[in-house]
Amino acid sequence: MSACVSTHTSDSGRTGEPSDAARTAHSPPPTPRRFRIAGADLSASIAVFLIALPLSLGIALATGAPLESGLVAAAVGGIVAGCVGGAPLQVSGPAAGLTVVTAELIQRYGWRTTCAVTVLAGLAQLGLGCLRVARTALAVSPAVVHGMLAGIGVTIAVAQLHIMLGGSPESSVLANVASLPRQLADAQPAALGVSALTLTVLLAWPRIPGRIGRYARKVPAALIAVTAASVTAALLGLSLPEVDLPSWSSHALAGLPDGPVLGLVAAVLTTTLVCSVQSLLGAVAVDKMTAKRSDLPPAMRRSNLDRELLAQGASNIVSGSLGGLPVAGVAVRSTANVNAGAVSGNSSMLHGVWVVAATLLLVPVLELIPLAALAALVMAVGVQMVSLNHIRTVTRHREVLVYAVTTLGVVVFGVLEGVGLGVAVAVGVALHRLARTRITHEVDARGVHHVRVRGQLTFLAVPRLSRTLHQVPHGADCVVELDGSFMDHAAYEALQDWQKSHTTQGGKVEVAGRGGARIAEPARASHTCCRPWTPWRNHHCDDRPSHDRATKPEATEPRRAGGHQLATGISAFQRNTAPLVREELARLAREGQKPTQLFLTCADSRLVTSMITSSGPGDLFVVRNVGNLVPLPGAESADDSVAAAIEYAVDVLEVQSITVCGHSGCGAMQALLSSPPSGHGALTPLKRWLRHGMPSLERMSDAGLPWARLAGRAPADAVEQLCLTNVVQQLEHLREHECVARALERGALELHGMYFHVGEAQAYLLDEADPVFGQVAATALDGRLDEGSATRA
Repeated sequence: MSACVSTHTSDSGRTGEPSDAARTAHSPPPTPRRFRIAGADLSASIAVFLIALPLSLGIALATGAPLESGLVAAAVGGIVAGCVGGAPLQVSGPAAGLTVVTAELIQRYGWRTTCAVTVLAGLAQLGLGCLRVARTALAVSPAVVHGMLAGIGVTIAVAQLHIMLGGSPESSVLANVASLPRQLADAQPAALGVSALTLTVLLAWPRIPGRIGRYARKVPAALIAVTAASVTAALLGLSLPEVDLPSWSSHALAGLPDGPVLGLVAAVLTTTLVCSVQSLLGAVAVDKMTAKRSDLPPAMRRSNLDRELLAQGASNIVSGSLGGLPVAGVAVRSTANVNAGAVSGNSSMLHGVWVVAATLLLVPVLELIPLAALAALVMAVGVQMVSLNHIRTVTRHREVLVYAVTTLGVVVFGVLEGVGLGVAVAVGVALHRLARTRITHEVDARGVHHVRVRGQLTFLAVPRLSRTLHQVPHGADCVVELDGSFMDHAAYEALQDWQKSHTTQGGKVEVAGRGGARIAEPARASHTCCRPWTPWRNHHCDDRPSHDRATKPEATEPRRAGGHQLATGISAFQRNTAPLVREELARLAREGQKPTQLFLTCADSRLVTSMITSSGPGDLFVVRNVGNLVPLPGAESADDSVAAAIEYAVDVLEVQSITVCGHSGCGAMQALLSSPPSGHGALTPLKRWLRHGMPSLERMSDAGLPWARLAGRAPADAVEQLCLTNVVQQLEHLREHECVARALERGALELHGMYFHVGEAQAYLLDEADPVFGQVAATALDGRLDEGSATRA
């Protein structure tokens, strides 16, 4: 067995090839690896650069900073964060989410002090990164974050509208709104026309139909829009304010902070907060996008948030020192980077290099861009920050009040004040939900008293609960319905004390869940070790008193499996589980079984199908055998049991899908590897059965077929490789069955491959096109797996 494993775990991954040690012994000394840039990173960097160039200039324009500061931030964010960042595929630079903060700092303290604030914010980020508190930033309510971005988007859009009309923005949103009628009356037709052309191209370019549109969309719409506006303005000879990039010799660098200490501290905290939260949330979003890419190694698909925070701090220190805008992870550029096929942080670094080259070589071209075109571009970005999808999400989770207060607070008062208001409202909403409990008392026609508790049952509701419970007359039947997800110790004791007292006085109490469904009673003191999940942990109660177990030495010995164990388990079922499922089983007995899936898996005792699929009675038609094998039709008459189950499931039960599920550490696969069954004589029943697994072993040895992978990584050893390959092979055997082939042809059936890693308690689903077993996420929303959480067949 060990020899077999060693041959399968060599670098090439094929049986019979020399091991690493043997190859090294006969090879020349290794030469130092040269730095290489993948072609995918090169093409992705160009795509990101074409987006970053106009946006960086536009964001600098929106803040009122020198235009070249946007290019400095883009170059520094790309090179520094791309080199040392913990989210390699995230692209950093001047972000629209920082526009309002930076604009306010420039107006209040001047440009050089703003650069100093950026440096101090970077130092603060370094400190937070060293404390490894990056993930605490994710504890901020998403409604607050989305509301902050929406408020910033509104502020940007209103301010840039003035520049699009040929004027200049005011210092605040309210002032901009108040002066908008006057600006509309004095609008300059040339600026308005260039802005309208820019917006038209931005909206129309991604919607070009057909093959032409498919090729056209490879060029960023922002670049095409700004180029079209600049060329049109030049051809028509329009007199408009244009980009003005002064000589780098006169570029303003960071100076010493100048202003009130409290104001500067608040500015540093605000910049740190916005930069950090936006970058960390962006890194998490990039992880979701890269989860479905099987071409990336695991290190590229999971961000190190603490390292990313350190990289963002270093970027802000360098950017502020060189006279650049604050830096953060940018969603637009990061999305373009992932979609363009980038495979490492080299794409981000290269995009920064291209920005530097453009800054040095393309100044005459950049100075032909009208400011109205950049304003239209940035206004479009600001409008997109008010996401309808975010609004729907917060509405569904009943957090629209938090979102609205944060948005209005940012628009009216500023980013830090708006975020503070949003956090305060979020805390208030959470406390209100926790403390809000509705308790009612009703009597039905049979004289049964119903006490209904709606909401979380905490100590705050104990007085009302006790008052309501004591309204139930002595000796009456009572049902207590609990409709909530939390009950603290004070409420639990109050309910239990009343229940004991009422029962002692001749009454009857039933504790029920939502809708009156009965729930299990609390364990008695003598059975405090038992919980609903203990039976599948091979746990069994000892009903004897503790003093008996202490006085009898044999009580400490392991209990032998036998009739007593079986009887104990049945007794526990009748006592705890049967009352919960009796009604459902009675319905199934009347209506018959109507499962939607055939689940074919191994007979291994560690695989609990109902547990790993969250299914109940009547959901799955389960077939289990040694090695989850599907014999080919007509292979041997003695193996017709599996074929009969398949035919019954497809033709009679009309299941909609068939799943073949393998698992880690399969003993059947280990037996196939160690001693493959051969010959026709003197074979035990087990070896005769395992001959149906020989095609899987042959498939794994076939150099012309791709090996199955597990979430993008190579299998840990030969056994795991055979387990994965066996699932793929048995799916092919399934297609050979006539009933399955007919159902597949008419589109009435789906086939799925599944692998369950027992040690990790992790399920994987097969994408047969690759073939890759993709990891299934632990969270599902609205019945759908999180985006990128799994790759399905």
